[in-house]
Amino acid sequence: MSPQTQGHAAMLVFSALVAGSFSLGAMVANEISPLALNTLRFVIAGAAVGAVAVARGGIPRSALRAPWRYLVLGGFFSIYFVLMFEGLKTARPVSAAAVFTLVPAMSAVIAWFLLRQRTTARMALALLIGGAGALWVIFRADLGALLAFEIGRGELIFFFGCLSHAVYTPMIRKLNRGESAVVFSFGTLVAGAGLMALIGWRDIAATDWTALRPLVWVTIFYVALGASAITFVLVQFATMRLPSAKVMAYTYLVPSWVIGWEVALGNALPPPVMAVGVVMTVLALLLLLRDDESSQNRERNPRPAR
Repeated sequence: MSPQTQGHAAMLVFSALVAGSFSLGAMVANEISPLALNTLRFVIAGAAVGAVAVARGGIPRSALRAPWRYLVLGGFFSIYFVLMFEGLKTARPVSAAAVFTLVPAMSAVIAWFLLRQRTTARMALALLIGGAGALWVIFRADLGALLAFEIGRGELIFFFGCLSHAVYTPMIRKLNRGESAVVFSFGTLVAGAGLMALIGWRDIAATDWTALRPLVWVTIFYVALGASAITFVLVQFATMRLPSAKVMAYTYLVPSWVIGWEVALGNALPPPVMAVGVVMTVLALLLLLRDDESSQNRERNPRPAR
């Protein structure tokens, strides 16, 4: 399996795991402070990833150089997660997932400034189609709402979280100094947990942890292990093998996965007309994958020199 294929496989799993956090998160977002929930999830995820790092030989001394890198990455990802749960207090899971699909376009722009990664014409078209599909879902297929820019409060809050995520992805490649995905993820999780604990200690102290219903604990452990520990490693693994825009292109699958999660959890489905936007996001992903295959073919079969 080529490095590119490994990266794509990692992001396919990533998209399915992330989708679950939208459906579960929306069901408990109003029952616990986003800062309290995400501090605990980072602690649990950090412990899990740290155990894997120790099992694989420990954390090399070289990884401890320039610890400010982990604070930067942990800060950006903490902002994303906190604003996600804040937004899910009012945003519907599919709408929030659609906002998430705006990340690839934002990531492509930021990656150009940070890494000078160029976007091909096909990739730009895919990002445009995916963005249009996201807007279709965000504005609930209502052209009047789109023209008036009547976006929900939850969707708007989560948009700024997604902007933070878009910065985080290319920053991984810029700040990584050869550390493995597991070690780098561990540093990011520890830093993020520390930052959120420092900022949200009042929310943590005010939370009656023993009174939380079982679904809240299920959500905490799911987002900590499935949608944090595993996805942190998957994103960093894929980022070292694929351009940032293509890594985040798999977010286009998230709305489709969310619909599947909503069915499985017995929640209400979005109106059928919103399916048009979901189809557009899947089309965007296929265009990006085709562009990637074309690039690999050119690398394997270069034109002979004249």
